[in-house]
Amino acid sequence: MGSVRPAAWRRGAVVAALMLAAFTFNTAENLPLGLLSLMAAGLRVPLGAVGALVTGYGLTVAVVSLPAARLTRSVPRRYLLALLLGLLAAASWVSALHSVSYGTLLAARLVTAVAQASFWVLMGPVAVGLFPPERRGRVMGLLSIGGSLATVLGVPAGTWLGGRGGWQAPFAVLGALALVSLAVIAAALPTSRPQESHAAYGAEPDRRRFRVVVATTALSVTGVFAGYTYVAVLLEDVGGFGEDAVGGVLFAFGVAALAGIALTGPLLDRFPRATLTVPVVTQAIALLGLYAGARSQVATVALLMLLGASVAPVFMATQSQVLRVAPGRTESALAANGAAFNVGVAAGALLGGSVLPLVGVRGAFLVGGLLTLGALAVLTWPETRMSRAVAQPR
Repeated sequence: MGSVRPAAWRRGAVVAALMLAAFTFNTAENLPLGLLSLMAAGLRVPLGAVGALVTGYGLTVAVVSLPAARLTRSVPRRYLLALLLGLLAAASWVSALHSVSYGTLLAARLVTAVAQASFWVLMGPVAVGLFPPERRGRVMGLLSIGGSLATVLGVPAGTWLGGRGGWQAPFAVLGALALVSLAVIAAALPTSRPQESHAAYGAEPDRRRFRVVVATTALSVTGVFAGYTYVAVLLEDVGGFGEDAVGGVLFAFGVAALAGIALTGPLLDRFPRATLTVPVVTQAIALLGLYAGARSQVATVALLMLLGASVAPVFMATQSQVLRVAPGRTESALAANGAAFNVGVAAGALLGGSVLPLVGVRGAFLVGGLLTLGALAVLTWPETRMSRAVAQPR
C-alpha cells in the first residue's frame, strides 16, 4: 500500500468487510451440521453423506491453502479478494437452488472451500497492512471475532431459518452477505502489489519459532477435537444432560469463545508469547478437568466455557505469532498454519473416534488433554533451552 495509508474510513470499511466475509465463510463451512436432517431428507441421501459435505470441505481447505498462497502471491489483493468473494456468492446461490442435486451441491461446496483456503491466508496480511505494525494483534483480534460469530450466531440463525424457509434459504442469505463484502472491498481497498505491504513479511523472522508455533497449532487442535467432537456424548451419557440442555451448553461454549477472543485480542501486541501460552495451559486444564469431573453438571458447564475461552484465542494467537515470525512471505506461513489447524481437526476427530470404544468418551478428553500438554511442552521448550544456554558461564 506504499508509504501512504488509506483514509481511516476506508481502513475501517475494509476490516468490517473482511470480518463479514470471515463470518460468511465459517457459517457456510459448518451450516450443514445444523441442517443435517433437513438436507438429508431434501436431497434423499443418508445423514453421513451430508456430514461428508463438511469433512470434504475441511480437507479441501487443508490441502489447497499452501499451493493457493504460492500461486497467487503476486496478484493484487483487491482483485483476488473480489474474485474469491464472487466465488463464495455464486457457489452459495447455486447451493440455494431448489433443484440442486447432491453432486452439484458437493461441487459448489468444493468451490467455496477453495475460495476459503485462499481467503483465510489473505485476510490477515491485507487487514494489518492497512495499519501501523504495532497494531497487528488488535486487528487480528477483530478478524477473529468475525469468524467466531459464525459459531455463536451464524450456524444457529441459519438452522432456524432453514427450519422455516427450507434448507436452501440460509445459503441464499450467505450469497447476499458475500456480495456486500465484495462491494466494500472493491470500493475501499486500494490496488497495490502484495509485496509493498509491511505485512507481506514477518516483523521478526525466526524459522525455529515459526516451526514451534505451527507444531503448537497441530497438537493443540488435535487435542481439542479428540474430545470436543464427541462433546454431545459426554454431556448426555456422562453428565446426564437432556437433548434440549445440550444446545444451551454448546451456546455457552460459543459465547465463552467470543469473550476469550475479545479479551485476548487487545493484548496480542503487548504480550505476544503469553497470549499464546496462557490459553494453551487453560485448554489443557479444561480437557483434563472434563475427564475428571464430567459427572458434575456445574463443573462440566464451567469447564466447557473455559475450553471455549481457550480454543479460539489459541488459534488467533498462533496466527498473530506467524505474522510476527514468518521466515518468508506471511501468506505462505499463514497457509501452513491453517493447514496444520485443519489437519488437527481431522486427526483429532479420527483419534477420538478410535479411542472411544477402548476408553470411553471421558478417555477421549484425557487423550486430548495429554496432547495439549504436548503442545505446551513444544511451545515452552525453546525458551527453556535458550535460557539455560544464556545462563551457562563462558
